[in-house]
Amino acid sequence: MAGSAARCDNGGRSARRTMTEEPQRIRLRVYYEDTDFSGFAQHVAYLRFFERGRSEFLRAYGVVQSDLFAARGLAFVVRRICVEYIKPARMDDELWVETEIARMGGASIEMAQRILRAKEVLAIAHVRVAAVAGGRAQRLPAEIGAKFGRGENGS
Repeated sequence: MAGSAARCDNGGRSARRTMTEEPQRIRLRVYYEDTDFSGFAQHVAYLRFFERGRSEFLRAYGVVQSDLFAARGLAFVVRRICVEYIKPARMDDELWVETEIARMGGASIEMAQRILRAKEVLAIAHVRVAAVAGGRAQRLPAEIGAKFGRGENGS
C-alpha cells in the first residue's frame, strides 16, 4: 500500500521518549494454551499479554478499571494497536511485558509496550486506548491525568 509504514510507528514518537520515567513491568509465562501445534506462541497470545500489561500498568498507578466503570460508567477501549512481531516466544518461556505512557490526549492514552525474554525483545506494540461511556468518547478525568503527570490544563 503506497504511503503506509512497513513497521509499527508511534506517530513519529520514539517508544523510549515517554511520559513515565520507567516502564512498568509484569512477568508472565507462556502456557500450552498460548501456543500453536509447533510450541510457538500464537500471534493472538501476544495481544493478551499486552492487554495484561496495560491493565497492570493502570492498576500500579491506582486506576482500577472495574471501579472506574462502576463509579462513572467509563471504560478504556482499544482504538488502535500496531504490533511488530520480532522473534517467537515458546512454551514455558518466562516473559516480561513493559508498558509506558507515550502520550495523553483529551480522551485517549497512547502506550508503548514491549515483550521481552530476558533482555531479548520479542514484540513491540503501540496502542491507543480511548475513554468511553455509553458508547461515546469521554474526556479523561483530571485525576487520571494527574496520576501520569499531566496537569489540569492538559500539559
